[in-house]
This record gives sequence, structure tokens and C-alpha cells, in this order.
Amino acid sequence: MNSADILKALSTVQEPDLKKDLVSLNMIKDVVVEGNSVKFIVVLTTPACPMKEKIEKDCVEAIHTLVSEKAEVKIEMIANVTSNRPDKLTLPGVKNIIAVASGKGGVGKSTVSSNLAIALSQTGAKVGLLDADIHGPSVPMMFGEMDAQPLMRDVDGKSLMVPIEKYGIKLLSIGFLIKPEQAVVWRGPMVSSALRQFVNDTDWGDLDYLILDLPPGTGDIHLTMLQVVPLTGIVMVTTPQAIALADAYKAATMFGMTPVKVPILGIVENMAYFTPEELPENKYYLFGKGGGKTMADELKVPFLGEVPIYMGIREGGDSGKPATLQLDSPIQKSFMQIAERVAQQIAVFNAQKS
Repeated sequence: MNSADILKALSTVQEPDLKKDLVSLNMIKDVVVEGNSVKFIVVLTTPACPMKEKIEKDCVEAIHTLVSEKAEVKIEMIANVTSNRPDKLTLPGVKNIIAVASGKGGVGKSTVSSNLAIALSQTGAKVGLLDADIHGPSVPMMFGEMDAQPLMRDVDGKSLMVPIEKYGIKLLSIGFLIKPEQAVVWRGPMVSSALRQFVNDTDWGDLDYLILDLPPGTGDIHLTMLQVVPLTGIVMVTTPQAIALADAYKAATMFGMTPVKVPILGIVENMAYFTPEELPENKYYLFGKGGGKTMADELKVPFLGEVPIYMGIREGGDSGKPATLQLDSPIQKSFMQIAERVAQQIAVFNAQKS
């Protein structure tokens, strides 16, 4: 038994999403064989890989079947988040940029953005969150940083803002630069200018994922972000009722009309059903059922998951502790599943561009 035997066996193991074998994808590293002991590293495309256990199981089975039944297989799983950005002039240290969008307000887009950021971070990824809703910033309250103010740092002779860090997430919002009660009464050009500064004049450092929490609708801010930021993909948020879905369809259409086509990574259905904490098995579909899944099917994009109406989500947003921080809670499990599917879609898109 030698390393060549091991690599030959592992060349029969496919990466479930990319449909190629692990060896040709260069995902196997540092194979060491000592007697009956086999050690190697599997480099995943994201720490949020939902197929991690399957890949590990398939590797062990391949070695036992094709090399030796007695082999003691030890696998270390690490991750190197993929990126396929052609232009690294803007946000050079950021591998993937995810915009979270909705057709109308009040569907929980900022809640999804915040908890998605936390969930991706919990997998081991480096994550940032940019609050692009200039007129209605939510990130400072959702992360309990209403009084925080970004510092400035000199980088290569240029003065850059330093994002606020909370729960391992790098945060930036207009809410950090104004008083909590102050309204932002700006016309489109001023809003666009502020967003350009948030992107170009901020020291974001190295990130695996930067999430943009967009405002609702289809206006100036969306066009500015499409022009300024090399987006990897869009996560659409809707609620089940017809009026929210109608507006979500319009927003999805906008991203296909612009000169730079941005893929939709999938649909998240928020407020999908109500589950009382004392009756965790019960589901009450207050706003209808299955609207997000139907929308995903019609747009031919993945359905990323549903988020229930849950007291902990509201409490977490109000207290500055996003609900996904509650480990092993139903909400954490929901958002971890959504985060895994988002990361999975990004890995597939990046592989297809290669």
C-alpha cells in the first residue's frame, strides 16, 4: 500500500456538486502511508460544505474497497473558499460578494442578512456585512452597536474606514456615522456616493464572503451596487403571501435586465409558518404556504430554505444578538442549512466559470 494506490482509489470519489473526482479537482493533499495507516487532507471548496460527511465516507469506502480492508484511514477536512472574480481592483481581498435583496420592505431581509452572516462565520468562514440600506439602516441595532463609530486607518497613504467587528463579523453601516434618531434625507447621487465610499474607502481586509444588505425595491442603490461591486450572486428574500411574491419577481427580473448579469443563488422564504416555543412540532401557515418554493421553481433557481416566525428571531434582533447565535436552536439549524446551500451554490458557480 502506497500513496499512488491511495490517489488511484480516491480518483473514483466524486465531489457531489462539481461532478468531478477529488484528485483531478486537486482536493487531496499530503497523503502519508505508514503500514496500515493512511493519512491525507481533503480541501473543501467552503467550510460550509453540506456534503462534508458524504465526501469523508466515500473516501474511506474507496480505500477499503480498492486498496485494503484493513487500512486505518484518518482524514483531515480543511477549506479553501473558491473565488472566480475576474476583476480584483474593487475589494481585492474579498473572495465572494453576496447581495441579499427583496421586492418589498418588511419581509425580513436584514434579519436574513444578519443571520446568514453569523451562520457562515460559524462554519469557519471570514465574513463581512455591509448595510447598503442608507435610508433605513438596521445592522447597528441588530448587532447591538448603536453607539459604535468606525475608526480610520492609513493604508498605503490612503485613509480608510475600519469596519466595526462583532461576533466575528466585520460590519459597516451609515447607522454608525449618524445619531440613532437622525433621518438620512438624501437624493440619489448622495446615496450612491456614500455607497461608493463604503466599498472603495473601507479596509475590509481578507474575506471569504461579503454580504450586502440591500434596501427593498429596484432603485438607485441597486443600480449603483451593480455598477460598483462585482457581485457573485443574489439571495432573494420573500414571504409566502401573493403581494410579497409579486414584488420579489420584479426584483429578480431587474438583476437579469442589467448589462452585468448576476445569477440568483436562490430563494429564502421568511415568516414561512408560526411555531410556538411550547409546541415545537406544530406549524401554522399564517401567510400562506409554499410561495417561496413555487417562485424558485418558476425562476429555475434553488429554494434555499424557509425561516419560521419565531419569538427568538424578534428578540435577537431587538437585543443585538442575532438568533443564530443560539446554538442548536431551531433558528440556528434553519440558517445553517441556508448558509450551507448558499456556499454550495457559490462553489458550483465558481467551478462553472473556471
